[in-house]
Amino acid sequence: MSENQIPLTPVGRKEIHKLETTLLIATLLRPEVLKMVKESSERLTWVDSLAVAAGALAREKAGMNLSQIAEEIGRTKQTIRKHLKEGSKAGQLVRETYEIIKNLVKEGTINDIFPVLALSDEKKLSEEVAQLKKEKEEIKKALVKIKEEVEKLANRL
Repeated sequence: MSENQIPLTPVGRKEIHKLETTLLIATLLRPEVLKMVKESSERLTWVDSLAVAAGALAREKAGMNLSQIAEEIGRTKQTIRKHLKEGSKAGQLVRETYEIIKNLVKEGTINDIFPVLALSDEKKLSEEVAQLKKEKEEIKKALVKIKEEVEKLANRL
């Protein structure tokens, strides 16, 4: 496995941490998750839950049992079980992200960690960029008109 490949079935601490980090970052960068975190008054709780769910899933994929995962992460078995059984929103989201990554790796369209950061809907992003460019042009036009009005007022004085 190369330095940047995503270990879907990690072996050893380094690979567990690599999968855990990939799951957390890729989940956090999903547009719907960004929106949830942004709108939530409990941001830190949300991010913490996602981190616990990502850590639990990475360790499960490495073959660790529930007790080992709970001990290593420092949470109760009940909390870990809830995340792994998708009884929590964080657990559901992290599991979905894992499946997305697994399918992309299987298809050969993703082989390393960095492209995972581009999992968001590119079409939606393109539309948003186009909208922002349009708004920028409208603002520029409005600014030109304002400058013209200011010059007219200054010339009257």
